[in-house]
Amino acid sequence: MADEPYQPISCDFHDLLEVHATRRQPTRLRFRDAAGQPQTRDAVITDVYARNGADYLTLSSGETLRLDQLIEVGGTPLA
Repeated sequence: MADEPYQPISCDFHDLLEVHATRRQPTRLRFRDAAGQPQTRDAVITDVYARNGADYLTLSSGETLRLDQLIEVGGTPLA
């Protein structure tokens, strides 16, 4: 998935990620891994940032996800 062009997410969903990061509360995230397989994590979003033309978030687990990998965050599906 990292080799595919970045597909920007909606501003509303980006704002939701910022709210979760600000609250620093554990959040359930569903996303697709590099092989395209669905994964689930319960973690705190510690940062949301842009780098090299794509947006990312980091988790308290130490993982970094590109935002277009996300399927659902805190029960809200990616629009």
